[in-house]
Amino acid sequence: MSESESTVWLTQEAYDKLREELDYLKGEGRTTIANKIAEARAEGDLSENGGYHAAREEQGQAEARIRQLEQMLREAKVGEAPSTPDEVVPGSKVTVAYSGDEDDTETFLLGSREVMGIDDSVDVSVYSPQAPLGGAVVGHHTGETVSYKAPNGKTIEVKILSVEGFSA
Repeated sequence: MSESESTVWLTQEAYDKLREELDYLKGEGRTTIANKIAEARAEGDLSENGGYHAAREEQGQAEARIRQLEQMLREAKVGEAPSTPDEVVPGSKVTVAYSGDEDDTETFLLGSREVMGIDDSVDVSVYSPQAPLGGAVVGHHTGETVSYKAPNGKTIEVKILSVEGFSA
C-alpha cells in the first residue's frame, strides 16, 4: 500500500475528537473495564459468569479500537485551509453536478469516513481523496468540470458547483 493509499484525511476537529476518544480509552476506559473484570472475578466461578465474559469481550473491543485509532492518527493528514476559498482540499464539503443532468447533484465531504462516527447528526457522504471522485476534484475549483473513471470502467464528468469548509 502506498503512502497516499494509507493516508487518512481528517479535519482538525475530527482529528481532535479522535485523539480525545483514544485518550479516554487508554485512560479512564481501561480503568473502568478493569474494574468490571475485577468485580466479576470476585463473584467466583468464571466459567459461568456472564458479567466476566461480557467485560472481557468489552476489553477486547476497546483494545482493538485503541489500535485502530493509534494507526489512523499516525497516518492522518489534517486538511489545510484552501489557498483560495473555492479550491477543493481535504476537509472541504463539495457539491457536484453530473454531466448530462444538471439536476443530478451530490454533496460530500472530502476526507475520512471516520468523521461519520464522530457526530451522528452529520448527514453527508464521505469520499477519500483516493476514491475516484474524491481524487478527481482535489485541487480543482468551483465552476470547473473534471472527469474520473468509475469502478465499472465508465468515464464520468462532474462540474464542481460549490466548495465550502466543513465542520464535523
